[in-house]
Amino acid sequence: MERFLIEELRKWKNSSSRKPLILEGARQVGKTWLLKQFGKSDFKNIAYINCDNNPQMQSLFADFNVQRLLRGFSAISEQKITAGETLVVLDEIQEIPLALTSLKYFCEEAPQYHIAVAGSLLGLAIHGGTGFPVGKIDRLSLYPLSFSEFLKAMKKDILLEMIHSKNWEETNPLANQLIELLRQYYFTGGFPSAVQEYIETQDIKAVRAIQKTIIKDYQNDISKHAPEREIPKISLVWSSIPSQLAKENKKFIYGAIKTGGRAKEFENAIQWLVNAGIVHKITRINKFEMPLKYYEDFESFKLFVNDLGLLGAMTDAPPSEILVGNNIFTNYKGSFTEQFVAQEYFTARQNQLFYYTNENSTNEIDFVTQSDKIYPIEVKAEVNLKSKSLSTVLKNNTSTYGLRFSMSPYKEQEQMTNVPLYLAGEYLRNLPE
Repeated sequence: MERFLIEELRKWKNSSSRKPLILEGARQVGKTWLLKQFGKSDFKNIAYINCDNNPQMQSLFADFNVQRLLRGFSAISEQKITAGETLVVLDEIQEIPLALTSLKYFCEEAPQYHIAVAGSLLGLAIHGGTGFPVGKIDRLSLYPLSFSEFLKAMKKDILLEMIHSKNWEETNPLANQLIELLRQYYFTGGFPSAVQEYIETQDIKAVRAIQKTIIKDYQNDISKHAPEREIPKISLVWSSIPSQLAKENKKFIYGAIKTGGRAKEFENAIQWLVNAGIVHKITRINKFEMPLKYYEDFESFKLFVNDLGLLGAMTDAPPSEILVGNNIFTNYKGSFTEQFVAQEYFTARQNQLFYYTNENSTNEIDFVTQSDKIYPIEVKAEVNLKSKSLSTVLKNNTSTYGLRFSMSPYKEQEQMTNVPLYLAGEYLRNLPE
C-alpha cells in the first residue's frame, strides 16, 4: 500500500543537513510498514529493531558511545551497518527513553548514518522534556491514508493521475465515479488495516470490527500512558467528540462532557489527546489578518478525531447510511464532511488550521488557513452553495480568497473557487506558499 510520505523520506535521505529522523504518528497508521518499505526500496539493507519488550535494547544504553551502540544494533538486528547503505530503524522507541536521548549523539558524532525511529505519539508525548533531543532531530508525521492514497490503494491510477495533473475542471465529468469512491472512503477511513480489509474482502462487518479494535486499543493506551488522575477525564473528552461534532455549532462545550464541566477541569485532558495525535484541535480567530496566530482565541475551539472511519465506528453510523446514496453527505449536520476536510488538510499541509466567528456569532467560517494569503474555507455537504457568512467575510476582507468544498463541480470565481470534496486534499496541497 503506497504512502506518499515516502517522497519526503527520500528527501531526508539525500539531505546534506540530515539528522536522525523521528517518524511520528498515532497507533496503527503504518509507521513501521513505511520505514521497512523505505529501507527495502532505497537502501542496500535495513537494520530493524523493535524496542518493545526487548531486554537487549534496554540494557544497551548504559552510555551514549555511538560506535558501541552501532555494534549493538548490528548484533541485535543481525545486519551489517554501513554508513550511506544501511537504514537503521528503531521501532517503538518510546519504550526506551534513553534511546530517544541517544539521537542527539548520533546527530553530533555520527551524522553519516541513516537513523530513523518510529513511535506512537501516545508514548513520545511523555518524553518531550528532559532527555528529548531538541534541535538534534528531523521529524515527519504520518497520518491515516488520505483520499488520494485510498484511490491509489484501490488501483484507481488513471483517476489519480488526472487529479495530480491539477487540471481540476477535467475531473468534473467524472464526479459520479469519484463521489462513489469518496463514499467508500468515508466508511473505511484511512487506517491501513481497515482499507486493506475492504479491498481484499469488501466485508463491511470486518472493516467495522477493525475500526472498533483500534478504538479499544486507543482506550487501552490512554490507560497505559496517561497520568492516572487524567485517565477518566481523557476518556470523557474522547467519547464526547462525536456528539460535539453533531451540533450545528461545533464549538467544543465543556458542559456537554458533564453537567457543570469547566475548562480548568478538562484542558489538560484535551491537550494530552492533541499531543498524542488522537484528535485535532482547531482554534478560533477573531480577525482576518496575517499572521492568523496573533488573533487566536484559545478559549474557543473545535475537536476532530484523527480518522473518518473511526468517527463512523464511534457513532455506530450504519454502513448503509454511508455507502448508499448521499445520506452521509447531508445527514449528521455535516460532521462527517467537516471531519473529512480537516483530516485532508492536516495530511496535505501539516500546519495549523483555524476557524472564525464574529463577536455575536452571526458569521461563522468552518476553517481558515494562510499561505500566500488568507483563505476562508467553507464546507458544504450538499450541492446548495448559498452562504451569507462566506459572502460577508469576502466582501469585508478583500485581501482574502475563499474556498468552498462542496458536492458541486470545480468552478473558479472572482474571489472564490468551488472545489469538489473529492479534490479537497490535492487542492490544499497545491496552495501557493
